[in-house]
Amino acid sequence: MAYDSLFGPLTQQLIPCLFRELNFRQGDKLLDIATGPGYVAHKAHDLGCVVSAIDISEAMIARARQSLPSAIQLRVGDAEYLAFEAGAFDIITMNFGMVHLAQPDKAVNEAYKALKVGGRFGFTVWAPPEHSPGFSIVLRAIETHGNRAVTLPEGPPFFRYGEREQGIGLLTDAGFSSPRARLIQLLWELPSRDALFEAFYRGTARTGGILRAQPREDLDRIRRAVCEGAARFDKGGPIELPMAAWVYVGERSGCDQAGHRAGKTAFPS
Repeated sequence: MAYDSLFGPLTQQLIPCLFRELNFRQGDKLLDIATGPGYVAHKAHDLGCVVSAIDISEAMIARARQSLPSAIQLRVGDAEYLAFEAGAFDIITMNFGMVHLAQPDKAVNEAYKALKVGGRFGFTVWAPPEHSPGFSIVLRAIETHGNRAVTLPEGPPFFRYGEREQGIGLLTDAGFSSPRARLIQLLWELPSRDALFEAFYRGTARTGGILRAQPREDLDRIRRAVCEGAARFDKGGPIELPMAAWVYVGERSGCDQAGHRAGKTAFPS
């Protein structure tokens, strides 16, 4: 799949950073939400965690079962309605899943309830396009050459938590103590100039959707513009695109305030 071969190596770069910020220990019970192909779940298992993982897509869970160790408990599950007991986990992770949720505040409250006191929740999101040429090249090409009758499919704002205050506020409002954020610089290596276009065309849902809906002439112009933009990062080998993402982490404190802030009954640990 295009996502695995093109986006996968990029998103996996965040996993070590996420784990360092979460400061987990062997034997910790970890839940990976929106696990996708299971990159985080697999790495956590290899490092000694007791891992559960969920994804809302039945097809994605079926695919993950084919490649992940059998000890990882996989199930279809909704981030906004976690079907786990309160206080079940030491750590909860979500790697680039937050921006796909209709109600991210509900998902963060659910994560809070599912953590033990002292448990940590960490999630990652992309920084805005000005920090990530891989995004800015493609989005600018669509804006300049795309057919304006083709609209972006419905969905939440992709860079909603691309500013530090937004992510910190999301954690604070759910009751997490000492929320923190770290901006991580990445390098996206692609095999060719055209691979950047292909990554978005074949490997993304919303941006890919707007590309696939373009009339052929407009799509060809977008492709050429993307290739020209990628050419600026051609060093004579793989294309090397600077990218950036945020890692946000919060801890569940002993004083449970999340239920009051969310208008819900607080769950004991």
